[in-house]
Amino acid sequence: MTRMGLEVESRPSDSPYIERVWRSASDDVSRMTSVATASWDLVFWEHRGQVNAAVHGPEPWASPAPVPEDATFFGISFSVGTSMPHLPVSRLVGGSAEIPDATRRSFRLKGSAWRLPDYDNAEAFVGRMVREGVLDADPVVAAVLRGAPPAVSERTVQRRFVAVTGLTHGAVRRIRRARRAAVLIQEGVPAHDVVHRLGYFDQPHLARSLTRYIGRTATQLSGGDAPEPLSLLYKT
Repeated sequence: MTRMGLEVESRPSDSPYIERVWRSASDDVSRMTSVATASWDLVFWEHRGQVNAAVHGPEPWASPAPVPEDATFFGISFSVGTSMPHLPVSRLVGGSAEIPDATRRSFRLKGSAWRLPDYDNAEAFVGRMVREGVLDADPVVAAVLRGAPPAVSERTVQRRFVAVTGLTHGAVRRIRRARRAAVLIQEGVPAHDVVHRLGYFDQPHLARSLTRYIGRTATQLSGGDAPEPLSLLYKT
């Protein structure tokens, strides 16, 4: 899918640790709107012959983000509730951490050399992360997000969400709902139907949510009338 200078392709995954796998290329664009997300990403990009790698933390609200021109990107968006214990996601909310020594073939993670993953073998790469104890998943957070009744107190649930994601359970719900609303509006669903379908109080409530978490109005989302492209939005 091309979005005003960003060519974006993504796919779901059958791995419980992965939310989405994506790749993109930039052309004639210097800035995008980074929409809110409760997920964190492992991102690799090449710009002017230089390969870079970083962990991008959850984004609690929409914000402008620079885009290097003529760059290619590949990323793995991890499921909410996964984390790398040696690099807590809770410390990266609204920010990122560079991964050193990245080349076109390898990079270093937790003191070991890793071959760069790609769009087609992300699952095998993440499987190795799990086997070697680099990646973990909180079963309480995963169960709550599936809608299962938690086996622990509400206070424990909230503590686990903040510890693992850096966000409260309520913030995760609001971000995920706003992203679903944006996708529905892009698909042509009227705003008043989105209000009832997703449980917003009224259209002004929906409008405030879209502005805060997506950085767009319903009119801009439905008409594609915006000054800069959006980061990855997809149907969950």
